[in-house]
Amino acid sequence: MTNYYGFYTLLLREIWRFLKVSIQTILTPVITVLLYLLIFSSVISSSRQMLPGVNYLTFLIPGLIVMAMLQNAFANSSSSLFQSRLNGNVIFVLLAPISDFEIFAAFVGAAVGRGIMVGAGVWLASCYFAMVPIKHPVYAGIFALLCTSSLGALGLVSAIIADKWDHISAFQNFVIVPFSFLSGVFFSIQDLPPFWQQASRFNPFFYFVDGFRYCCLGVSEIEVGTSLKVGLLFFLLSSVWALGLLRKGYNLRT
Repeated sequence: MTNYYGFYTLLLREIWRFLKVSIQTILTPVITVLLYLLIFSSVISSSRQMLPGVNYLTFLIPGLIVMAMLQNAFANSSSSLFQSRLNGNVIFVLLAPISDFEIFAAFVGAAVGRGIMVGAGVWLASCYFAMVPIKHPVYAGIFALLCTSSLGALGLVSAIIADKWDHISAFQNFVIVPFSFLSGVFFSIQDLPPFWQQASRFNPFFYFVDGFRYCCLGVSEIEVGTSLKVGLLFFLLSSVWALGLLRKGYNLRT
């Protein structure tokens, strides 16, 4: 039987946790991404076309939005659960009459909330530089949910596996950030040598970026249906991994 009250309580706690420090969790990531936008738009001519009919500045903004959502969704769930483990109060969550899936859904739901708030903030702030429309809002919502929930699930995995903060930082710095930067946020994979073009297709973040770019601009490097399928598969795999660790109680009940 689903404990809706327990789920909503945990979800609201997680949302309130990052809203209490919104300058750090919402405003700072938006400013950081805007610095990327300012620097790259200054260095690279905005008249350069990356895709047919799309200049560099317009090409860049959707990728930056996705990158911000990915990184902040991961940071939210990983930091929250790991801090609970360090403080020892995760045991109260485990003892509560809520299922592993409800715990998973609450942490991931909060990660989705933070990721989308940061993404919306980046989009609004980027309007100062260029007006980027959202031509396919339904698809945009789907891709936003897929990328933030996938990284929220991965954040839970890293928080459960990690033994200290250095492990969380290592996962962030050596997995999330490189995959984000190499996902076609700042460049078209068509500009890469053939080997790296093929390598980019094994990066799941590329499909989130390219799919969301299609939602905004109506053009993409690969078919949007392919991006949607890969994104859904990545979400399912990361969710199954996180749920499996939660059900085993790995590193949680010791």
